[in-house]
Amino acid sequence: MQAQLLARPRPGGLGAVVRGVSLVQLEPTAAIAPSADLVLWSRLGAAYDPTHLRAALDEQRLVEIGGFVRPLEDVVLLQAEMAVWPGPEPRRAWQVELAEWLGANDASRREVLALLRSDGPLPASELPDTCARPWRSSGWNDSRNLRMLLEVLVRRGEVAVAGYEGRERLWDLAERVYPEVPVPPLAEARRERAVRRLASLGIARPGGPQDPGEPIDLRDVGEPAVVEGLRGSWRVDPSWIGRPFAGRTALLSPFDRLIKDRRRLSEVFDFDYLLEMYKPAAQRRWGYYALPVLHGDRLVGKLDAQADRDTGVLRVQALHRDVPFTATMDAAVEAEVAALAGWLGLEVEGPG
Repeated sequence: MQAQLLARPRPGGLGAVVRGVSLVQLEPTAAIAPSADLVLWSRLGAAYDPTHLRAALDEQRLVEIGGFVRPLEDVVLLQAEMAVWPGPEPRRAWQVELAEWLGANDASRREVLALLRSDGPLPASELPDTCARPWRSSGWNDSRNLRMLLEVLVRRGEVAVAGYEGRERLWDLAERVYPEVPVPPLAEARRERAVRRLASLGIARPGGPQDPGEPIDLRDVGEPAVVEGLRGSWRVDPSWIGRPFAGRTALLSPFDRLIKDRRRLSEVFDFDYLLEMYKPAAQRRWGYYALPVLHGDRLVGKLDAQADRDTGVLRVQALHRDVPFTATMDAAVEAEVAALAGWLGLEVEGPG
């Protein structure tokens, strides 16, 4: 919990949170509030204002890359990956196909870069879709040619998000957004990313499920560790060992970094969780956008709630208790729900 800045005292500001958790996902679902805002509020409390994040991105004190907010100093580590796009040899079939798709649309790529160079930053609505080969997928990106082209150009290090205009991203040449610093060799950059990832987690397995935001391979960073009752190898950041711990109660986003690795969540915290907004209502156990509930060093339940801004209420459908709650736990969670409602400018409605 300390590694994810969910203990006392609270961190000192927005930049400290993003550095501490390593990255914050920009997921727009706002059943209560956008995930990034929930992640930051859960660390900073009432001191956090969503306009702070927008300002930090517009002023490029923080950067968005691939749908994740990152510290500015992390950019150079990602540029090492960008330099070898679509990946070092030997490349996988999907990487070869991606390079072929971009090659077939090179004229469109050049047109976008020329427009950004002369008129950028620009929203995507002011950029042309002249792709000769449409994007094909089995999901919701099918035929979203310009969107996918821009994302590929981000991965290549040619364009970057320079801020926002309303809800639209503003795109510009990466050289005008990212700092001019020497790019380290790929192996060195990957190791440093592993170091920072482990520092943000405290303890993790050396490998795990693929995550679009961060590499899973921790290599040999940190120190080997044994988790009582669990098989297999673990790595721990020794800087967290022996620190005094003062826990608190927190309501977490379903996309919180503490929640993302489901295997680690189950093994280390003995917590069963699945985001159910993609399930039919009749099949949900905990709710459309249930918030994991942290108390001290344990994940103890899920809060099924929804913000109804038309009526001015935070409507609590249920509090699912995974363990028996003491009166102290009930009071702490009730206070945190009230704090969430107050931060949103709403009144609490529903069962405790």
